[in-house]
Amino acid sequence: MDCIFCKIAAGEIPSNKVYEDEQIVAFYDIEPKAPVHVLVIPKQHVTGAAAITADNAAVVAHVFATIPQIAKTLGITDFRVVTNNGADAGQTVHHLHFHILGGGKLGDMA
Repeated sequence: MDCIFCKIAAGEIPSNKVYEDEQIVAFYDIEPKAPVHVLVIPKQHVTGAAAITADNAAVVAHVFATIPQIAKTLGITDFRVVTNNGADAGQTVHHLHFHILGGGKLGDMA
């Protein structure tokens, strides 16, 4: 598979990691859209939100259970969590990922 996020999760491509466990990895976005912009990805390849099923939903629950811990480590208490599904929604890497955005007042949502 030629997925950049799978390669980051496997340690084949370096990233600025802020969190990792057996199921997920969190790392700084290389094109930040906020003062703090971290991506949280499952190590398991899931193409996007539309591909979440009963069989893989536990990892999504784990992502959301871990996000407050990651945010605390980043020193933020107010943050936004976003995921895009499909090219028209802005998804550029087709591996499920969640953006944690914070570190200042965020603009209105699109």
